[in-house]
Amino acid sequence: MQFTPQKWAASGLIFGCIMFGLGSLIVKFVAVGSYAIALWRILIGGLVFWFLARRFGQKMPTSTRARRFAVLSGIFLGFDLAFWHESIHAVGPGISTLLNSMQIFFLAAIAWFFFGERQSKLQLFSLLLSIIGIILIAFPELKHNVQGGYGIFIGLISGAGLASSMACIRQAHQAEKVAIFPLMLLISVGGVAALIVPTLLLDYHHFWPDNSIDFILILIYGVVMQCFAWGLIAYAVPLLSLTLTGLLLLSEPVAALLIDYFLLHKPINAIQWAGTALTLIAIYLGSLHPAPVQKKTA
Repeated sequence: MQFTPQKWAASGLIFGCIMFGLGSLIVKFVAVGSYAIALWRILIGGLVFWFLARRFGQKMPTSTRARRFAVLSGIFLGFDLAFWHESIHAVGPGISTLLNSMQIFFLAAIAWFFFGERQSKLQLFSLLLSIIGIILIAFPELKHNVQGGYGIFIGLISGAGLASSMACIRQAHQAEKVAIFPLMLLISVGGVAALIVPTLLLDYHHFWPDNSIDFILILIYGVVMQCFAWGLIAYAVPLLSLTLTGLLLLSEPVAALLIDYFLLHKPINAIQWAGTALTLIAIYLGSLHPAPVQKKTA
């Protein structure tokens, strides 16, 4: 079987999403505030990308539009992470990641209104199937969690932030072909700038890690999840349609559910397993016939 760049991008996107989801375990067990750990993650990642950009001689984009959208992507990413962390603390890693993955609504809307992508009937069916799958996975959780209201709301808002960040990456690449390390560095600049004030106001009492183990875990969170996982995602986004991107990102909640079951020993009922199966089927169907990108003309 011949692997095209699109197939490599799809595989890398799924792997990056799984690694991305594993970061929820670090957020859950490290005693650092939601905004603070988001700031640490993006700052550590930014330093790594600065070093890599210099090491490999990758230049910053010359287009002002490309730089602006890369930084804007970082701003959205910063709040996406902070809100996702808040949701993790409120409703746990599994349900928070599921709620964050509702970004498929926002990505599909952005693809339709701003990029002119028209979904096929199969893709529309797969989107509907994925929505049903996520509802089946999440509904049993909501019945037993007294903090569910805030966790659900902030988790959905984080999904909107993630979708907006993805769309801005796409816009940056449309303005200019941006090398991956400078792109991620600019994203980091935007994220750090967005999170400094909220972190100082809301997490000043939970800003520093309490011990060496937490410090090491935060380093792992910044290097592995921000640099490696998010780098894979950012690399894959320009090569795929936004609708297909949204469907493939659903691999993250499936991985989160498996983490809850196998690592946190959380009971998963038959309805949730059925939802997982529907989500996987939706991912497969959505990958069969990605909709072509149709650029709007002025």
